[in-house]
Amino acid sequence: METVLITGGTGLIGRHLSRQLKEKGFKVALLSRFGSAAPDITVYTWDPDNNISNPEAVLNADYIIHLAGVGIGDKRWTKKRKELIINSRVRTCGLIFNAIIESGGKLKAFISASGIGWYGAETSDRIFTETDQPAGDFIGEVCRQWEQSADLFQKAGIRTVKIRTGIVLTRKGGALGRMIRTVKLGIGSALGSGRQYIPWIHIEDLCGIYIKAIEDQAMTGAWNAVAPEHRTNREFMRTLAKVIKKPFFFPPVPSVVMKLLFGKMSEILLKGSRVSADKIIAKGYTFKFPDLENALKDLFTKR
Repeated sequence: METVLITGGTGLIGRHLSRQLKEKGFKVALLSRFGSAAPDITVYTWDPDNNISNPEAVLNADYIIHLAGVGIGDKRWTKKRKELIINSRVRTCGLIFNAIIESGGKLKAFISASGIGWYGAETSDRIFTETDQPAGDFIGEVCRQWEQSADLFQKAGIRTVKIRTGIVLTRKGGALGRMIRTVKLGIGSALGSGRQYIPWIHIEDLCGIYIKAIEDQAMTGAWNAVAPEHRTNREFMRTLAKVIKKPFFFPPVPSVVMKLLFGKMSEILLKGSRVSADKIIAKGYTFKFPDLENALKDLFTKR
């Protein structure tokens, strides 16, 4: 039985992915700051702030999925917060790499989370693909350094995959959890112009892409993890209101209000372009939830 080690595995995506991997017959272990998880999952503790890891964790791993990193949209982007956003991704990746080299572990693949922030906080007519260069804004720089740290594994001869993830749709928590609060109160509306796109993906499909990255030995490099359907912010919020049977109001929340509430972080809410899913589809991945309405119905109308 092959072992998959997940960093950040106690988070929203990590918990869901752990269950999916176990159903596929993998042994799952977590590398976490905390020692709690399901009874049948081994948890290795580490302290990235002090460069302390657990050599046994990487020594026993056939695959590593690197999800660790503080939430980009959780708090205002102060200077200290920006440093934490980058360091929680880059330093942890370097810590794992050094542990692999020192332990002599025989890792088959390193699969790192990344984000569609690679393409920047921009609203344009372009449909971005994996061949596009990183944007020059803060969110683009985060993803550039994030992926650059993962490339250490590729240079060491370890198959490396980088999953550029859109807004993940789940029943609880995450960006959707914040969006739905206002809609449930009956005051749903678009943000800013409402014309910015929201590249999204159902958590089932995100986990499916991670599993494909493990099983498909030909997958290397960057892959967009977004649904093939493109929706603007206005369309997204209207569809969400429809699914949960709540009203959708105009006018949109003014951009100036968003900027007052969130500062520079408002850019990731007020801007967004289309991102292509063509590459992962051409690789043979079939989306369970390719359209937004059915994705939301699965999350909010099923028991």
